[in-house]
Amino acid sequence: MGEKILMKGNEALAEAAIRAGCRHFFGYPITPQSELAAYMAKYLPKAGGVYLQAESEVAAINMVYGASAAGVRVMTSSSSPGISLKGEGISYMIGADLPGLIVNINRGGPGLGSIQPSQADYWMATRATGHGDGQIIVLAPSTVQEMADYARLAFELGDRYRMPAMILADGLLGQMMEPVELPEPIDPKSLPAKDWAVTGTQGKRKNNKVNSLRLAAQDLEDAVLERYARYQTIKETEQLAQLELVDDAEVVVVAYGAASRIVRSAIMLAREEGIKVGMIRPITLWPFPTQAIQAACKTAKAFLTVELNTGQMVDDVRLAVTQGLPVSFFGHSGGVVPTPTEVLVAIKKALAGELFHILPFRSKLEAGD
Repeated sequence: MGEKILMKGNEALAEAAIRAGCRHFFGYPITPQSELAAYMAKYLPKAGGVYLQAESEVAAINMVYGASAAGVRVMTSSSSPGISLKGEGISYMIGADLPGLIVNINRGGPGLGSIQPSQADYWMATRATGHGDGQIIVLAPSTVQEMADYARLAFELGDRYRMPAMILADGLLGQMMEPVELPEPIDPKSLPAKDWAVTGTQGKRKNNKVNSLRLAAQDLEDAVLERYARYQTIKETEQLAQLELVDDAEVVVVAYGAASRIVRSAIMLAREEGIKVGMIRPITLWPFPTQAIQAACKTAKAFLTVELNTGQMVDDVRLAVTQGLPVSFFGHSGGVVPTPTEVLVAIKKALAGELFHILPFRSKLEAGD
């Protein structure tokens, strides 16, 4: 193991991206991700890269489009309402089959909402970050170490499948500090060549074209269907999840990101009381790890999702669960973070056979009402 450094999540992600060969960053400040952009502004030029604070989120994502079309590893970062503004440009990237890393340090919403940690952007990230028949790869870290690790993974997956990838975290992970072991740097020149990029032909090949516009209906359908086939391959081969104490679990809790840290503490409390409970932590939110959930259906009696929203990922869990097993939801929204005690009460309710979708008052749940 290498030396570990105490770093903030936003900064660890930024440093890992530089070490993954990213040399271009275009963004716009917004809390709680501003430290990521600030880190890039200070250290990316020292690595021979280009940092540019755009005049808006709309401009930033279109700069990402242009840099990606030229074949370089490029990224942007923002937080919830900023990602909304980037939606059109993300869709253009999907339509032009361009990779690129988009970081969303999720805050409470809708609207300006709050700067508190939230997971209320799950639907936007996994359903339709941009318009049209398109998807992006979505990775959900739960530690500062994973903020760093998933930066490189996101670039690799994006390049492999020629599509944007998102790291979906939240203000808690972006702002907290933990020891992190940073990866060894990659020389951008050592990365595989992108023979589709617009880098100038030098008279040695045909012109490459990067474009999302296809005016002929059949041409557009052919492109969409080719992309759809690629998505099916990703669903079959790239699902990632962490399983904890699932083998004998009667209640399986599904949680990602910061919520999974709370669930882990609740599971320890439950196990001390003799309650057989485990956790499936999705790492890829798209593709969603349906295989892990379906495997757990063989022994589980009930499923519970815990999220920092009013219930979004729970829809994907319900679609994945087989044998008619009940799926309940517990969470808080707007930046209110559940306590392990609250989650423990929800686990007990699920074990008792209750089916619920609740956003309860803290005092009532802690009292066990």
